[in-house]
Amino acid sequence: MTTPAPDSPGPESPAPDSPAPDVAARAVGLSKIYGTGDTRVAALSEVSVEFAKGEFTAIMGPSGSGKSTLMHCLAGLDDATEGAVFLGDTDLTSLSDKEMTRLRRDRVGFVFQSFNLVPTLTALENITLPSAIAGRSPDAEWLDDVLSRLGLKDRLDHRPGELSGGQQQRVACARALASQPEIIFGDEPTGNLDSRSSGEVLSILRAAVDEFHQTVVIVTHDPRAAAYADRVVFLADGRTVDELRGPTAESVLDRMKQLDEVAAATGNG
Repeated sequence: MTTPAPDSPGPESPAPDSPAPDVAARAVGLSKIYGTGDTRVAALSEVSVEFAKGEFTAIMGPSGSGKSTLMHCLAGLDDATEGAVFLGDTDLTSLSDKEMTRLRRDRVGFVFQSFNLVPTLTALENITLPSAIAGRSPDAEWLDDVLSRLGLKDRLDHRPGELSGGQQQRVACARALASQPEIIFGDEPTGNLDSRSSGEVLSILRAAVDEFHQTVVIVTHDPRAAAYADRVVFLADGRTVDELRGPTAESVLDRMKQLDEVAAATGNG
């Protein structure tokens, strides 16, 4: 049977709010406005973009392009001004604060630039903290596999201050993976790391997709980091303007240079 075009009428056409089964997260006509009047800033303007399950996507763009705002809205860390954001088939814009907190805890993993570890807890306690807050224990077999693959088994009793930056970020990655979330978001996850530690963390995120079948979305300014992804989505002036599949550091850098030149020419750089 021939599949109708997305805008075809009739009963076989999917509803606008019905995601494809292979879509982990998506934005539909998403706008985010800060301030009013003379201080009004449109961080995002009618962005529509999908993120496939089991895929590693990097979000890139010039400074001020809206990439972090997009990720924060997708992750439920910021509210949409207009439009909708979906995690699977759940419309985040329809959730109460309590429901949003539960969704972030149960269905989303986070890896931040600043690690966000609790300094008084051991590595293992940091890794299992979200599960402990939820009143449950992580799957023992899954957790053991995660710890083994991340090379953390001999660091579990160490506190963050006793770990290198790369080790702390590996702990943060383990924390994000421990609850088997539907999607992992990374906000400049290698921003505070040296090149060797950056490569280790990015390899872990790559393995999370290839071996653990997770979905990973990161914001980055580094073409070398983006080269680990399956797909790069480019933003400029609060809009999605391009995407690249099978990226290399060189192809990403070339695309970013083009966006920077356009921004400079229009006075937005």
